[in-house]
Parts: sequence; structure tokens; C-alpha cells
Amino acid sequence: MPRYIVPTLVILALVGLIPAAFAVYARHKTSSSPRVHLVHDMDHQPKYKAQTANAVFADGRAMRRPVEGTVARGELSEDDVHARGRDGDAWVKEIPVAVDLELMRRGQERYAIFCAPCHGWSGRGNGPVAEKAGKAALNVSDLHSELVRGREAGHLFNTITNGLGNMASYGAQIPVADRWAIVAYIRALQRSQSARIEDVPVDLRDKLR
Repeated sequence: MPRYIVPTLVILALVGLIPAAFAVYARHKTSSSPRVHLVHDMDHQPKYKAQTANAVFADGRAMRRPVEGTVARGELSEDDVHARGRDGDAWVKEIPVAVDLELMRRGQERYAIFCAPCHGWSGRGNGPVAEKAGKAALNVSDLHSELVRGREAGHLFNTITNGLGNMASYGAQIPVADRWAIVAYIRALQRSQSARIEDVPVDLRDKLR
């Protein structure tokens, strides 16, 4: 066997590892530049990103507001009681869906995700965001206050949907069914802090005493 065969095979093997080395490097390296695309497909195309300017429109904004009077697909509902929490011009007083254990657990889960950061696990307005920024500065409502307790179920539903004061709207993040589930859980929280002995089943009252 010629002596140059072995070195040649070694060199070829090392050269063959170069593409793999580049691939591993690219997989683990972070960069603000896009990867090399041999086939661009639709990854790169002219577009306006969020919060950018666009001189085509009179207000100079690339982000457009929905056309007035239009309704997003899947959001059309003629049932104002369920979809808006209103019965004519008045707020719905009671939750217009069946309140059961499944709904309550769903409401507890959604409350923990979207509401507890500000309002706290107990609803006292002492969530981690409120504690960090200052409850007074954010004006976080105590869900057990007489003001909030006195609000109709439809009013609470609307607050989740459209926001109130410093609270932002969560209509885009929380579906209608989950908003009612949250309202149901809020009512449960409120009742837990102001329950009377008459609210407890008769066979369980002795255990409380």
C-alpha cells in the first residue's frame, strides 16, 4: 500500500467533519443576523413589523385599527347576555351559565394565570405585581371590597373583557366561556370571606364550631 493512502484518508475524514462542525456551531450560537437560507420561501418578504411607521396612511402607522362595525370571525353573537354580560342597558346580575365544579376549577386556573399576579391568590389586591410596583400606584382593586362585591356579574365580566381604570383589557386573551368561569371563581372567593353559618350544610356546621 502506498504510504500516501493513510494520510490522504485522514485528511479527507477531517475535511468531511467540517460541515458537521459548522452545523453544530450554528445550532448553539446566538446571533441577531438571520441564518443562511438557500431557499428563501416566505421567510424573507417585504412587510411592516409591529409599532413601525408607514407613510401610506394618513396617521403614519403601520398597525391598523379594525374597521368600525366589523366583527372578527367566530366572535359574532346575538346573545348579549352571554357575550357581553348585558341585558338591554343593564348589567346581568347573575352568571348566565351553569356553575358547577368543572367551571369553578377552570375559573380558578384562569384566575391564577391572568388575575392573581395583581389581585393576589386571595383577591385582596396583594399579588406579586402589585407588591412590587405598589398597590396604591397601580390602584389594584380589592375584590372583597363593598364596591366590587356590589357589582353585578355582568359588570365583572365586562371589566375582564374591556378593562377598567389601570387594568388592561383581557378580551383578546380570555375566551367568553373562561371569563364567566373567572367571574364564578371571584364570587366564590368573595363568599369565602363573608360566608354565614347558614351557608354551610347542616351536617357540616358542628365541625366548624
